[in-house]
Amino acid sequence: MKVKKNDTVLVITGKDAGKTAKVLTALPKANKVIVDGINVQKKHKKARSAQEVSAIQNQSGAIDASNVMVVCPVCNKATRVAYQIEGDKKARVCKKCGAVLDATKEAKEVKKATKRKTKKAAEATAEEK
Repeated sequence: MKVKKNDTVLVITGKDAGKTAKVLTALPKANKVIVDGINVQKKHKKARSAQEVSAIQNQSGAIDASNVMVVCPVCNKATRVAYQIEGDKKARVCKKCGAVLDATKEAKEVKKATKRKTKKAAEATAEEK
């Protein structure tokens, strides 16, 4: 399964299509994921003692993993996942920009560096005008 826990994903089909959220749980045997705030279902909780109160709670239900796409932390686009073998390690890679999806610290540093470059370039063009 190409989607893992703590990935940011974009829902591409269903009633919540177009929403972006974080994966809470990945269920690889069932090929399903539980995404925060997606496929919200009502759960009726019965009081088990006289002190407890019965309630209707909202919980996120599982959706099929094929209905979500991983959002690349570097380019912020929904992308398919490729695999790249570096030595004895297999890493998930963004198909659009080639950034490694598993190394979150490295990806965040690259993202900050690209933001700085674009900000400096924008300031330079503003000064020229």
